[in-house]
Amino acid sequence: MTITHKAAREEAIKIVSQMTFAEKISQIDFDASAIERLNIPHYNYWNEGLHGVARAGVATVFPQAIGLAATFDTELVKHIAEVISIEGLAKYNAYTKHGDRDIYKGLTFWSPNINLFRDPRWGRGQETYGEDPFLTAQIGVAFIKGLQGEGKYLRLAACAKHFAVHSGPEADRHYFDAVVNPKDLNEFYLPQFKAAIEEADVESFMGAYNAINGQPACVNEELIAKTLLGKWGFEGHVVSDYAALEDVHENHHYTQTAAETMALAMKIGTNLCAGKISDALFEAVGKGLVTETEITASVVKLYTTHVRLGMFAEDNDYDTIPYEVNASAEHEMLSLKAAEKSMVLLKNDNFLPLSQSEIKSVAVIGPTARNIGALEGNYAGTANHYETFVSGIQQALSNQARVTYALGCHLYADHAESSLSRANERESEAIIAAEHADIAVLCVGLDSTIEGEQGDAGNVYGSGDKPSLSLPGQQKRLIEKVLETGKPVILVLTSGSALSLEGLEKHTGVKAIIQAWYPGAHGGTALANILLGKVSPSGKLPVTFCKDTQGLPDFSDYSMAERTYQNTQLEVLYPFGYGLTYGHAEIKTLQLDDLTLSVIAENKGDYDIEEVIQVYVKINSEFAPKNHKLIAFKRIALPKNETVTVKIELKPDTFKVVNAKGDWVVDGSIAKLLIDFGQPHAETLVEEVSLNQIF
Repeated sequence: MTITHKAAREEAIKIVSQMTFAEKISQIDFDASAIERLNIPHYNYWNEGLHGVARAGVATVFPQAIGLAATFDTELVKHIAEVISIEGLAKYNAYTKHGDRDIYKGLTFWSPNINLFRDPRWGRGQETYGEDPFLTAQIGVAFIKGLQGEGKYLRLAACAKHFAVHSGPEADRHYFDAVVNPKDLNEFYLPQFKAAIEEADVESFMGAYNAINGQPACVNEELIAKTLLGKWGFEGHVVSDYAALEDVHENHHYTQTAAETMALAMKIGTNLCAGKISDALFEAVGKGLVTETEITASVVKLYTTHVRLGMFAEDNDYDTIPYEVNASAEHEMLSLKAAEKSMVLLKNDNFLPLSQSEIKSVAVIGPTARNIGALEGNYAGTANHYETFVSGIQQALSNQARVTYALGCHLYADHAESSLSRANERESEAIIAAEHADIAVLCVGLDSTIEGEQGDAGNVYGSGDKPSLSLPGQQKRLIEKVLETGKPVILVLTSGSALSLEGLEKHTGVKAIIQAWYPGAHGGTALANILLGKVSPSGKLPVTFCKDTQGLPDFSDYSMAERTYQNTQLEVLYPFGYGLTYGHAEIKTLQLDDLTLSVIAENKGDYDIEEVIQVYVKINSEFAPKNHKLIAFKRIALPKNETVTVKIELKPDTFKVVNAKGDWVVDGSIAKLLIDFGQPHAETLVEEVSLNQIF
């Protein structure tokens, strides 16, 4: 059992009691100074691991977080996080032996991002687990458990971010005020954070840049002092987002000076300053804005984490993890498996899987076909080897088919390579390649230079958010030109969010569409395996794919009244939870015994598949979502021509609703359970249960 906060705190108090006032303040900075007389080395708290150890050299690069969510597989996600923690420790052990304690090399990982992906235009949505609080909570809990482990000491310290109402717009984040009502706050924005504490004992929280209801997130009394530390009893430490405390006085103008900001942070409960103003605490104490006792309390919390990580222990087995486990063959195979499970088959006109023996020539076309950035997503590490879509298909068909590559166009600019040429100068090559092939695999979409965090995305789209859901630049034109050849087209989309094809999805020449997300270093191999039927696609959409932005609420509107599948009234392109396979699966029967749901599923198809049983509920309450909400899911293996019985345990609290005051309550009389491999439709099996039977 992992050392408790109580036990670790006792040891932390002993360590911190030996520090001078100035030494304590030096530890409030995320880049904490060494205290040589106490044998305390320099420590930088900033590390990242959304989908692999990031920004610290070679590591296993897994699918981006949104792709992990698309697996609907908590066990897989937990395993991936375990691998990330092992590689993080391997790097830490090696780096510290060389005296390298720089940024991105510590044991406190600022992951996962469990913000709600409430609007498809948000560039950082790719870092999240989608638009549903329940799915986000379940995937997030699995990831945190995997990172932190279950040994005597934490493997790594995970961080739930960005607490709590934060999802764009990126350009305004340093001064934006997210206004949210109590119902939406407690129903959509907070559940996943609460679960991170109650179900995973997450070690740290990170505040956001923006304000929430008038108070900057990192000094928000209602969220941090009253909810996080008060109601929820969080025992770990709280860190600001980088330079978010500077925003408090410089951009939000909530305080007047850095000293006032740092004093307020200490009092509210933000313990660690990710920024450059922690020294303002000297002035704050001098002016009586904060006491040394209050500062000491923050340092104790920080060192409680150090103790829980076993950083002062002599019996920490994690200290012996060798560098050689980093990016091992076993870990790389897990990345491939995750990529295969993450890809979502959106359309298939009985075209896939391809018959390998009948394929003589394939043209792989498009700006993401050989683009490593389209594999990685943001906050990525560096892989030992990348298998692009081109190379993956070439490897798979090397013995019997000619595979050609054509760039076709730039991601978004008029010129693909040279401004000396005419616009669309690589278009003709793409047309020729398609004309001389049996099949065109057209790889289009985005990469992390187009959508991402403000400051990371550096092109015409500016802040990192998307102005629309359309394909950028010349990509739609490229698709149309290739379709004019009359050759069958397989569309492969890379993005961390919803894309609109503006009707092209209906074109008879588009035989199949695969949403690949940012699939990690082995995305090309995963794509080839799916195309050729070595594995069946099994991913499900963790977000709604809207047809366009028409009808969406204003990006800055944080009301959930018309957002996500739970409340939207819009006609959508592809719904949350959607994804095709190569099988023909049906749910035959179901039975509810107390809160144990027994489901019999059958695969009538000719391929072994994996499917995701999804359980939704519709409650006859005025406080329930307009449509329905996800309350359980389970990924299962379904061999061809076989029947499988699955038991799913339902939790009573998932049948509650949130009233206007923000309270979770029992309301209504009937809960209608809707069970399928996606969102409910006319043939979905339904089971009604009285709420009196549950509560």
